Amino acid sequence: MIKVRANACSLLLVIITFFSYSKIASASSVLVGYWGYDEYLAKYPEESVLTSELKNTVKMEPIPLSIKQDKPIKISFIYPGEQASDYWVRNLIALESRLKALNIKYELTTVSTRLNIDFKEQSRSLYNAIDKKSDYLIFTLNTTRHRKFIEHVIQSPDTQIILQNITTPVKAWHDCQPLMYVGFDHVIGTKLLANYYQQQFPNGAKYGMLYYSYGYLSTARGDVFVQSMDNNKYTLTSSFYTEATRESAYNATQSILQDRSDVDFIYASSTDIALGAVDALNLFDDVQPLVNGWGGGSLELEAIKNGTLDVTVMRMNDDTGVAMAEAIKLDLEGKKVPTVFSGDFEVITSETNPEKIEALKERAFRYSDVSLKHE
Repeated sequence: MIKVRANACSLLLVIITFFSYSKIASASSVLVGYWGYDEYLAKYPEESVLTSELKNTVKMEPIPLSIKQDKPIKISFIYPGEQASDYWVRNLIALESRLKALNIKYELTTVSTRLNIDFKEQSRSLYNAIDKKSDYLIFTLNTTRHRKFIEHVIQSPDTQIILQNITTPVKAWHDCQPLMYVGFDHVIGTKLLANYYQQQFPNGAKYGMLYYSYGYLSTARGDVFVQSMDNNKYTLTSSFYTEATRESAYNATQSILQDRSDVDFIYASSTDIALGAVDALNLFDDVQPLVNGWGGGSLELEAIKNGTLDVTVMRMNDDTGVAMAEAIKLDLEGKKVPTVFSGDFEVITSETNPEKIEALKERAFRYSDVSLKHE
């Protein structure tokens, strides 16, 4: 699939953005307006080959850049780092570590924000990246505002955009796609958790839902989970959109348990939300529903070790930072870059062998742990 650049995208985006929203009512997928990760790779076999090749490259030792750079590339990385999860910090470390290992000369500008709150800061940083003619802009997509920012950047002839923490291409952008969507596919991770709960409660269960803040992540992690559960056996008793913070999840969990104290589990959509739910459970001595994490970062693994969390889907965290560095290398060498890349998951439970968890940590944090331990 060809990714059209520059002015060719400008006119297309004006046209396709207008028409994309008119089709929402008739769409059947939970993720309306997006290609599912597996769906996209099945539709575009050539992309499947590129993604498979990058997956292999990510697991290999780095091979230095084959061309000579005239000057360092400029990279702007705007990320939602203001949260308990260490995913983004580790991701940034892995990106830089791999860039250095590839002998790529670069200048990196980073901006840490709160995902659905600091819109002015995000907007200012995005436009600064364009004004400075950053070669690569790394951002995310969770709300309509983010989408508008991204559509503006796609039209820039100087800046390639990498969308982090999303692996489902926007259908309305057709061939005017970003350089790459990269992350750990939310649908795949969510279905792994759904499968776990179905195995734990084969005869059915009642559960509460703690969504992320309103936007793409709530749909991909929350609505997909509800859809994946058999509604004849599994009853969603109550659900709350949080502010994606520990405190908001703490309050929402109290409301769930005060309303229905007989829930068998509480589904949490992120690390902060899971930790807030666990905090709230301490207020209820006679109620102990299962609680899941989402992502398997350091705090979640510690909570599972201590018995306060029951399960999580652990991302092989550093894979995405490595994948971004390798994608930049491919682009610099004039080679094709896959449109989508999803890292691997492992399901970790309170019953998982500690030696296995340590082995997975070595794999998942192979770049970031080295740096964090020296801080």
